[in-house]
Order: sequence, then structure tokens, then C-alpha cells
Amino acid sequence: MKAGLARPSRSGLAFAEDGWHALPAAEVVERLVSDAAHGLDEAETARRLSSAGPNALRGGERVSAWILLARQFHSLVIWVLIGASGISIALGQRADGIAIIAIVILNAVIGFFLEYRAERAMAALARLAAPRARVVRAGRAAVIEAVDVVPGDVLLLEAGDLVAADARVLECSALRTHEAPLTGESHPVEKHAEVCPRETVPADRRNMVFLGTGVVSGSGRAVVTATGMGTEVGRIAELLATARRDETPLQRRLDQGARRLLWAAVGIVALVFILGLLRAIAPFELFLAAVSLAVAAVPESLPAVVTVALALGVQRMARRNVLVRRLPAVETLGGAQVICTDKTGTLTVGEMTVRKVVTSARVYRVTGEGYTTRGAFLADATGYEARNEPLLEDLLLAAAACNDAQLTDTGTRSSIVGDPTEGALLVASAKAGLTRDDIDARMPRLATLPFDSDRKRMTVIRSREGRPWAFVKGAPETLLERCSGIRTEAGVRDLTESDRAGMLQAGAVMASEALRILAVAERPLEPAAFSGPRAPDQAGIERGLSLLGLVGIQDPPRPEARESIQRCKRAGIRTVMITGDHPDTARAIARELDILGRDDQVVAGSELERMSDRELMEQVARIAVYARATPEHKLRILRAWKSHGAVVAMTGDGVNDAPALKEASIGIAMGVTGTEVAKEAADIVITDDNFASIVAGVEEGRGIYDNIGKTLAYLLAGNAGELAAMLTSTLVGWPLPLLPLQLLWINLVTDGLPALALATDPVDPEVLDRPPRHPQAPLLDGRLLATTALTGGLTAVVALTAFVYELSGDGELTRARDAAFTVLVISELLRSFGARSATRTVLEIGLFSNLRLVGIVAVGFLLQLAIHHVAPLRELFDVTPISLDRCAAWFALGFVPLLVLELKKMYGRTPAEHGGTRPEVGRD
Repeated sequence: MKAGLARPSRSGLAFAEDGWHALPAAEVVERLVSDAAHGLDEAETARRLSSAGPNALRGGERVSAWILLARQFHSLVIWVLIGASGISIALGQRADGIAIIAIVILNAVIGFFLEYRAERAMAALARLAAPRARVVRAGRAAVIEAVDVVPGDVLLLEAGDLVAADARVLECSALRTHEAPLTGESHPVEKHAEVCPRETVPADRRNMVFLGTGVVSGSGRAVVTATGMGTEVGRIAELLATARRDETPLQRRLDQGARRLLWAAVGIVALVFILGLLRAIAPFELFLAAVSLAVAAVPESLPAVVTVALALGVQRMARRNVLVRRLPAVETLGGAQVICTDKTGTLTVGEMTVRKVVTSARVYRVTGEGYTTRGAFLADATGYEARNEPLLEDLLLAAAACNDAQLTDTGTRSSIVGDPTEGALLVASAKAGLTRDDIDARMPRLATLPFDSDRKRMTVIRSREGRPWAFVKGAPETLLERCSGIRTEAGVRDLTESDRAGMLQAGAVMASEALRILAVAERPLEPAAFSGPRAPDQAGIERGLSLLGLVGIQDPPRPEARESIQRCKRAGIRTVMITGDHPDTARAIARELDILGRDDQVVAGSELERMSDRELMEQVARIAVYARATPEHKLRILRAWKSHGAVVAMTGDGVNDAPALKEASIGIAMGVTGTEVAKEAADIVITDDNFASIVAGVEEGRGIYDNIGKTLAYLLAGNAGELAAMLTSTLVGWPLPLLPLQLLWINLVTDGLPALALATDPVDPEVLDRPPRHPQAPLLDGRLLATTALTGGLTAVVALTAFVYELSGDGELTRARDAAFTVLVISELLRSFGARSATRTVLEIGLFSNLRLVGIVAVGFLLQLAIHHVAPLRELFDVTPISLDRCAAWFALGFVPLLVLELKKMYGRTPAEHGGTRPEVGRD
């Protein structure tokens, strides 16, 4: 370390937290009191490690397992069910009470384990740090634990290294890093040691390297400017720790419903007590009546239904490549109104791909995405498939020959080792039948002039036809200056100004399509220009080249992404792209995918920085694309949408996405390219990284929500019928038409089992043809509540009709209760078929399209017959044997509610069946 320099002051470090890139390299070293050549000595590193702390990310405040478990009992529904369990046990129905408690515990255990996994996001983030680092200590290179790296350490970087901390580049040679996990950039970032403007955002700081990113190629030295929580990844960790996770819409609706049911039950019990006291009913009989009404008011099977609906939905979604980490997220995804999606790896394949090739003869469009070696070259003018065209093959041969990447071809999918852009060139060459192994065998490599940011080109010299041969690729504007010839179908001729202008025009067209352009050239060398291991004459070799053409490379959109976005539009879901890429690239991809509408805006991160939160909130609905976005930007965008009450889904795969994934209404991570941090912070993981799978998840989520809604309506209608029958009898002064045990039996046979079958109903094929429900809309809207009230009234009427008819006949109370009991069971079992849709009839849906429901209803009828004809059960439930004529009469009476409701569907339809009000999210 330089003698005589004081240790860095707090004020100096505070300035440099976001300003190191704006200082010359020598000044950075001086401010950090380090030495570019000798690094720090052991005594100084020990002092700094003690002062700055270890180079590690804090895991955040850990939530104990007991607290996580206690959270599972915060829902009022749970406490209503616990009360119902106590009532059942008090009535001597231990099996029912224990069953309800078992459901509560099952829900708690599932929720506990899912949330316990979610809390591991910070631990996954900490694992990004490189385990070891190469540094200069006391003038010598040393390999140390990354946790011991301190500010002022000098890192030695080479291809394949993980960067151990944020650092300012001091010197480098062809250094490029892969920063997609941090910034979203899909291609490697070239690094240099020059000063960047102070306002440069992290994604554009070419003189900085960042913790957790990888060195793709080249080498360099960099002085550490920040460690641990002071790094860019550390800032993301802070955001992730403070991100809020809101209660899901389903949880809010169920809690609201539970409160209403609870107060309704309390009111009914109080009313019965008051009326009973006025009529001088015996206290014990009054108690039984009140408790029976309370049991009838609470749908005990609702948590089981919700759990089964969500669990089955999870299984169906898993078959469609959607892995659910939190059960309520299934329903929330179905209610999504906005999807904020990353571009790289989500809407695009996440792999650089050659999309266009330009030779002197024609332009070719290249099919096939990513590292799939299957594809073709189609002539843009005619669309024919090019085969055995010398100009095209020469260009692809040169692109593969001037290449340091490695391609492993498995026949359908390949993997790349090295620079993704060079990998894309190898894949394109493989599509034409040219492989690196064959090229290396035919043309051994003699020397390499590596790419650097000053020359903007790379040259590889190989032995071809018995002489040295130079293959060159690089930036078109640079390479064209060094070309004197151009290869044509008639051979190599002089490069004219017209040729040069034509190539530059072709490059401009590709640039407008957000393609990254490389020019490819070659030239044979005289043996004297290159001899043995002597360093070749760079200036002499890279001039007088023959231009072979241009190559346009891009991370292309997924083939199915456009159709998926169209389905989102039809479903009333707004798709917003948030990416770290350049605005031009983002704009081109957004147009290709039809994300960017005529009146939509593209906003860069620098513009977003100048917007206040209020301005962003006012404009957010008109912005379809955000480019050069940072983690803070993503959180601001999410919060702006949520301030309008929108249900927002956020997709992502990088570390930079994790805070937004956690705070979004529904966080969706990519399973293949996604980092462990993103997966742990998300609610849902897409196992195939396919945007189409997200749409499939939305479809399943909507179907599950529909199933829960119609099942709840079915349960409440049945309970309303029981309540109406009991309350009417109490008000009129009749005996109670149902015994407590009979009420429990009805709840078990006609509520629980059919409700579970309704929860497994197939998803309506038109579910994505209607807009999303409003986040503030109740689980049961006014029409469903009206239908529920009508259904409950009809059920009560037929039950009381049977009760009064039998009671007025011979006056035997047991036969009258038997009639009311059986008619209620029959009517509710039959009504389950009609409950499958609020607008379509049983015949339109198909009676046998839900075989579970058919089987359960059949079993319910058999069990009801068993009660009447098995002596022990008959005595237990206080019923009498049923004759064939009475059975037919009661069945006809029980069929009345279903018949009336089906006729109402047929003749009471509105033009917007199954529709809803499209929410104008974020618009005035």
C-alpha cells in the first residue's frame, strides 16, 4: 500500500457509492488508498475487514417458524370453522368436529410450508457471491475466500470468473461480462477503463464490474469499490427485504364473507332465543334450535372446497408448466389485470440468434430461435430456401472460423460455452452444415488477434489451401473502411462506393429492427506476412480485406409470445414490458409482439428518474415499454399500477427482478433461466420459461376462481334454504322441521361432497374471452346473491310444503320431519347440477361432463335410502321407512327448485352473459 496516505474517510466513500465510475482510474485507487500494482498488505486488509465487515449479503431478519405457523390462523374463516367444530362436538358429533379441525390443521400446514420456502429468498440471494476470488495482496497474486474481499482490493479477472464484489476497472484486454442476472442485458457487456459520465445508470457503466456477474472473455484488473450490502446486488437485497406482500383478493373476499356469515349467524341465534323466550319454549329445546341454526348458517366445507379447488388447480397448472409456490396465488393469477414482464428469456428465447444475413447477392432471413441448430435460410425477396449457395456458405464459414465459442450439438438443442454472440454465429453455421470441428480439422488455427473495444474487430488466422488465411469480423463501419474488395457470385471484385453505400443501407435497416450487426471479411495472406509463432503484423493483416457480408443478431421473441399477448388482450389484460435493454431494442421487440400500441409510450430509465411518483401514477396506463430499468424503477412501476387498484403480475428471471416479484400481486419467475433468488421470491415459477404458460396459468386461475364462486353460491343457497325453513317454522309457531343431527347430515351429504365435485369442474373454454373481474368486486355479485336467495327460498318452500302436508295429515311430527329432511336432501343434490353455471343450462353444459358430480349425487341418493331402510340408521336419524309412491312424490317436489332455476336461465339471459365490467385500470 502507498505510504503516507490516510485511510479512506467516510465522506469519501459516501461520495463514491454511486460515483466511482465518474472518476479516473488513478483517482479511484488514490481515494481507496490502494495500489494498482501491489494491492493491499495483510495488516491493512485485516483493518478494513474489521471496519467494513465481511463481503456477504445480510439474510435479513429471520421470521421464526412459530410466527409463520401462527400467521396461518389469522383468517376469520378459520376461527368460524373452529367455532363450528366446537358446536358439532357439543352436539355429540365428534366425527364432524374432528373432521373440521383436521381441515383447519391441513390448511395451516400447507400454508406454513409454502411461506417458509418464500422466506428463503434472502438466503438464495446471498449464495450469488463468488466463493473465491483472485486478488493482488502485497504485490503477489493470491486466491482468497470471497467473503474476505475488502474495499481497495485489486481483483484479477479472467474468462470464467464470477466477480466477487463491485469494482472499478483499472485495465483490461477484451474484457466482457455477462450481466443479464443483474441488469437484464441479454448480450455480454464490453468493459473499458475510461471515465463514464456521472449520470450513467448502472447498466451502462462500462468501467464497472458487479458482484455475481460472470466474465465471458478477456482479462483485466479492477479495484474493489463496494462489498456486501454496499454492492448493486446488496441494494437489491435491501429492496427485497422491505418489499411488501399484500393479502390476495381471495383471502380478502373470504374474510369479508366470513364476517358477514358470523354476524348473520349471531343475529339469527339471537332472534330465535328472543322468539323462543316469548313463546316459553323449554331452555334445552331452545338451545338445540339455536345451535342447529348456527350450524346451518356456517358452510363447514368451504375451507375444504377452497383447498381442493386450489390443489387440483395446482396439479392442472403443473401439467401446463406452471409451478405454484403459494396456493392463493392460483386465484390471484386468474384476476391479473396487468402483467409487467421482463423481455430477456420471458418474451424472448434468452439466446442470441442470427436472424438476417446479407451478402452481395441477396438478403436471407434465418429461421429457428436460440441455440437450436434446426433452421433454414430464406431469401427475403422470394422466400425460397437457400441451399448450396457459395456466397452464403463462405460468409458462414468465415463467421465460424473467426470464433472462440464452443457449440455442443445434441441434435435438437445445443449449449454454448463462451460469448453468446459468437455462439449464435456457430449455430447459424451449423444450420448450413458447417461445424467448428470440421473447420478446425480442415483449417488449423495459426494465430488470433482478439477483439478489443478500440479496434472493434477480431481476426483469426488459419491455414487454408496451403497458405495463411485471415478471417475477420467486427463493427461494419470499422470493417468496411479496411475492405478493398467484395465477394460476388462472379468472384472477388473491387469494393465500390455504391457497394459500400448498399451495405451501410442494409445495416441501417437491420439496426432499425434492433439487430446487432457484424460485418465478416477475409483475405489470403502471403506466407511472409505470417511465419511461425512470431506476432503477426496486425496493421498489415487487417487491410485489403474482401467483404463477405453482414450478419444481424438478436435475442428473438418466442414464436408463441405474440399469440399469448393477443390472448391477454382479449382477456382484458394489459402487457407491459420492463427491460434493461436499450430503448431501440425494446421498442422493436415490443412492436413485433404487438405490445406497443399506436398511443403507447416507451420510457427509458433516465426519463423515469425525472418523473415524480405522482407523474408516473398519472402516466403509467399509457406506458407500454420501460427500457434501461433498474430494480427501483420496477418497484415504482408496480406501485404506480397498484395505486390504481390493479392486480399486477410481475414476471422475471434475474436478481434485479426479485424485489418486484415479492411485492407484486403475483410474482412469476422463470424456471430454466431464472436465478434461485427470483424463484424463491416468486409465487409461481414457469418451468419452461414460456410466456404462453403464464396465459395458461391465468386461464386456470380464472377457472378455479369461477369454481370457488359457484361452489360458495351452492353452499350458501343450501344453508339459506335450511335457515329459511327453520326460521319460518319458529316465526309461525310450528315445531322445528329438522333435528340438529339431520342438519349435520344435510351439510355433510349435500354440501361437502357435491361442493368438492363442483370445485373440480372443467374450466370454461371461453374464460379468457371476458375481462378480468374488478379487484374490489365481491366473490358473489348481486346477481349471484339474488339467485342464491331465490334458490334458498325455493328449497325452503318445497321442504316446508312436504313438512306441512305430512303434519296436517295424521299430525305425526316424525313423518313430517322425515318428509322435510328427505325433500331437502333431494332438492339440494339435484340442484348441484344446475349450480355448475349461472347462465348455461344442464343440457348445454352436458350432464356427464363432470362424472365426479354424477357419482357423488348417485351415492348421496343411495345413502339417503340407506338411512330410511337400515334400522340402526333409521333410529339414529329418527326417520321412517319410505314407500315407492312417497319417494316419487318427494323426488318430484325436490326437482322443483332445479326446474325453476333452469327455466330462469333460459328466459332471463342478458347480452353480456359471463361478462363483467372491464376495469379502466389507471385511466381517468
